[in-house]
Amino acid sequence: MDFAFATPTASQATAERAAPPGPWSPPALRLVCLDIDDTLIDFTSAGSRALAELIGRADMWSLWERITDEHVAKVVAGDLAYADMHLTRSRCFLAELGAEMDTGDVVGFEARRRELLRRSWRLFDDVLPCLDWLNAAGVQLAAVTNASGGHQRAKLADLGLARFFDHVAIAGEMGTAKPDPVMFHTVCLTMGCDPSEAAHVGDKLDTDAIGARDAGLGGVWLNRRAVTEDVPTGVHEIDSLAELPELLICEFASVGVPIQR
Repeated sequence: MDFAFATPTASQATAERAAPPGPWSPPALRLVCLDIDDTLIDFTSAGSRALAELIGRADMWSLWERITDEHVAKVVAGDLAYADMHLTRSRCFLAELGAEMDTGDVVGFEARRRELLRRSWRLFDDVLPCLDWLNAAGVQLAAVTNASGGHQRAKLADLGLARFFDHVAIAGEMGTAKPDPVMFHTVCLTMGCDPSEAAHVGDKLDTDAIGARDAGLGGVWLNRRAVTEDVPTGVHEIDSLAELPELLICEFASVGVPIQR
């Protein structure tokens, strides 16, 4: 079926040509996404202490992080089952140290590591005041993480954070990971908002802040460790979550909309 479009009248065409574009105004903020590890929870301190206690040396944390990133990428790509990731990662790490262990020993190593971690988790001091402010402002909150699902949900629950979040997005469960725009866009779609109405805050400049910016969200780099880095255009840098409310108020026309909780 063909459709014919009506020809505008002379007065309509003149009015359209004469109307100047309106001034740009920032969007409203409806959603704030937050990374979990090293954004809300001091993961690096807890993880490195637990690993050092297990292996008797404190200089292997960077190796552990590299191997972890490689195995998470395999899970996201569908090349490794999530259920197998932790043991496979630990076996690979121990092999790098020259320790060839049987399955039972690797299971014991991983169980001990998790127990040490559970005892070491702590929130950064600025987390609860920031979440209270966002909650009071009526902003929807999503935790967005590349780490494992059950593990992250347990941390949020154990530390009293689960009550703040309307949604938890886990890379391994979604088949994609930060900084892929699909990760950010899927969260926005789930929460019923446009990417321009959302901001994402995380401790990794590339994975969190630049990834969010490139997906159309407000990208905020939480630089807790005062790392010297060139911050690209369109990315905001803060060194504490205490700075986040002021940043959001300055960058968005309005913060929060009435939502059903």
